[in-house]
Amino acid sequence: MEAIINQLKSLALTEALPFLLKAIGALALWFVGRTVISAFRRVLNLALQKRQLDATLIRYVESLFSGSLTILLLLAILGMMGVETTSFAALLAAAGIAIGTAWSGLLSNFAAGVFLLVLRPFRVGDEISAAGVAGIVQEIGLFATTLDTGDNLRISVGNNRLFGDNIINFTHHPHRRVMVKVPLLHGSDVHGLMRALKERVALVPGVQEQPAPSVDVVEYTALGPVVGIGVSAKPTQAGPTQVAVLHAVTEILTSAGYIVPPQTAQQILSKAS
Repeated sequence: MEAIINQLKSLALTEALPFLLKAIGALALWFVGRTVISAFRRVLNLALQKRQLDATLIRYVESLFSGSLTILLLLAILGMMGVETTSFAALLAAAGIAIGTAWSGLLSNFAAGVFLLVLRPFRVGDEISAAGVAGIVQEIGLFATTLDTGDNLRISVGNNRLFGDNIINFTHHPHRRVMVKVPLLHGSDVHGLMRALKERVALVPGVQEQPAPSVDVVEYTALGPVVGIGVSAKPTQAGPTQVAVLHAVTEILTSAGYIVPPQTAQQILSKAS
């Protein structure tokens, strides 16, 4: 019996005590490592905020560095405990390749989202048209961008599809040019109507003084000349301003006793809608 007790004591001194010391060291390394990672994350957050980067991009960079440093910390702890980490690292790399292959579409959206955040072809609140949809940007996510359309529908578009298409940003510049075409008949007082239209359009709410409104003959048809009325408005007021210009044009033409040809009027209304 005494011999068994001595063997247990010897085993505890040779095996259990070193393992216990390694476990305590691993716990201490874990808490110290996590403290260092948290401090590094806070410093990184402050540095990125000083550069006025997008909040989504800041969260992405924080998560990327925090996850990478945590994996390195776990590998160091396993090495301290005597676990062979070489095969584990190779297994992790192989798993990463397999996941990357399976999630190639998702990762392409992820990469495109990073480029959208860095290059900034548009921002939250901009009105854009891309990938077959148009609307106001509500959120630029890491995998998809959310837009609200004019008829109050929410659409999520994959970043890869959005980034790979032509992007039209309607609200990038401080003003937007709006064009309205008015068909006239041969024999009409073109110059008189053009002067009246230019004076009336300048009074339309939403039309900016600079760049000044323009009224010019833009094309000729078999029925007669077509006058183009170009005005500048704030990007967010482009639609209402165009409608107001159309009403002003109708008012001038009606007061002048002019009747728009039915076929041409239908074409103009179709284009406007």
